[in-house]
Amino acid sequence: MRTTTATRAEADAWITVLGRYGHLHHAEPGPDGAWTVQRTPTSTPRTLHHPVLALDFVAEVLRDVRRDVTGLPR
Repeated sequence: MRTTTATRAEADAWITVLGRYGHLHHAEPGPDGAWTVQRTPTSTPRTLHHPVLALDFVAEVLRDVRRDVTGLPR
């Protein structure tokens, strides 16, 4: 459980890292601090308007990455 609130800087860092390591097809920061992200070329783009939404998305991606690496469902 988190003891601090999610920040834009934290969300920016996580989304940037996921993009650099190839876990996102597209990630674009918006002028208002929101992110538009797309997991694969055929997936629907999602707009993440709040750091909490962004970190929920990051957690989802990390669970999928871990599942792919181990080959076991979590």
